[in-house]
Amino acid sequence: MKAVLTAVCAAFALSGAALAQSDDYVRPAEAAGADLPDGLAHAVFASGCFWCTEADFEKLDGVVEVVSGFAGGTEPNPDYYDVARGRSDHHEAARVIYDPSVVSYDALLDHYWRNVDPFDEGGQFCDRGSGYAPGIFVANAEQRATAEASRQSVQGLFERSIIVPVENLTTFWPAGVEHQDYYLERPARYQRYRFGCRRDARLRQIWNGVE
Repeated sequence: MKAVLTAVCAAFALSGAALAQSDDYVRPAEAAGADLPDGLAHAVFASGCFWCTEADFEKLDGVVEVVSGFAGGTEPNPDYYDVARGRSDHHEAARVIYDPSVVSYDALLDHYWRNVDPFDEGGQFCDRGSGYAPGIFVANAEQRATAEASRQSVQGLFERSIIVPVENLTTFWPAGVEHQDYYLERPARYQRYRFGCRRDARLRQIWNGVE
């Protein structure tokens, strides 16, 4: 979740600057996105450790907020350690709240693919287990059609099978406050983790030279 930069204004910036943090964004969210201000939409992605997924998407103009949490499972209010240890059917995921007039869902998907190992269903990078498996969680039929077309396009770039599923979003469960803005709150520890996990090295291996 982006750090607080300014007080809430009547007109939010369209450049991707963060809204002031709101309790609404750290509560469970349904696919319909009823908690979102007018003009904003949301998308949910899993690409391994949610600290990294959050950090990757908060770089984009038009992204207002990213929340680390859980998606894809059946039990309410999942526990972080249960998910991390494979004792839950949830995935670590990130809820991306964005302004569609600035950044499209297509563009979010393009960014997602460049920040995931699309061949690894057993986890992502050094994090292993079902809780770290990748996935795209769609909020509606329009997102599903766009996500499936995007996956098909990416498949055309590789001979190996893309294993990232497109699943319906039910409830997104935010993680605890200690997991939000982790890359900002604990930058040295985050960078050690990311480097040690060889996330960026693997992404370069997959995507360098791919048009």
